[in-house]
Order: sequence, then C-alpha cells, then structure tokens
Amino acid sequence: MPVLQNARHERFAQARATGKTIDEAYADAGFKANRGNAARLNANESVRKRVEEITSRVAEKAEWSSAARLRMLGIIAKRNLLKDPRSSIAAIAEANKMQGSHAVVRHQIGGITDNPIEVVHTIERRIVRPTDTNG
Repeated sequence: MPVLQNARHERFAQARATGKTIDEAYADAGFKANRGNAARLNANESVRKRVEEITSRVAEKAEWSSAARLRMLGIIAKRNLLKDPRSSIAAIAEANKMQGSHAVVRHQIGGITDNPIEVVHTIERRIVRPTDTNG
C-alpha cells in the first residue's frame, strides 16, 4: 500500500505503528484532541492497512539485520582464523551472545560465617563455529 494521500492520516498511521496510543497519534498528526474522531480514524480501513504495512516492514528489517549481523560475524571469524585468532574468537563469542548462548557465570556470595558460597548459574550452551553461522 502506498503512502496515504492525506498527510495527517499518514502521520497518524506512522505514529500508531511506533506504538503510540490513538489519542497521542491523533494529536501528533495535527488534529485537535477528540477521542471519538481518533477512534474513527483508527478504524478507517486504509489507515489500518497502512499501519500493518509499516509494522511489517519494521519487523522484516529487524529480522534481516539480525541475520545479516550473524552472517558478517561468521565472515569475520573465517577470515581472521589464521591471521588473528583473537578476533575470530571475539566474533564467535559475539554470535553466541546474539543467539542467547553464554558461558557459565560464576558468582561468589559471602555467607553468615564470611566463608564464600559459590553460586553457579548455568545457561544452555550452543557453540557457533565460523562455518556454522545459522546456529
């Protein structure tokens, strides 16, 4: 769906797509505050379709950029494996963080007798290797 012909309706749709309430979007579009009119504009079919289109584009862009970042980290890890292994390891570690994989985290907490009590938080571990950027 192309940009809406009415500029204020387009601004309203864009504000709604960013998560603003109906009243906030209505005011941002340049209308005087009126809850009934704001609800009516929100129910307008062309406005609703435009909001859906904007939000789906944002979701696609976010999904694509996440995949692109993982691909780039894979490329960095592969290219630097022999020249600079530390940067390869850093790229792999960053890819693991993006996918929710982390190493075991250890914390020491002092008890009543001031003897340290070790608490270990374990998280599922998945290792992304330079040849496997898809997880």
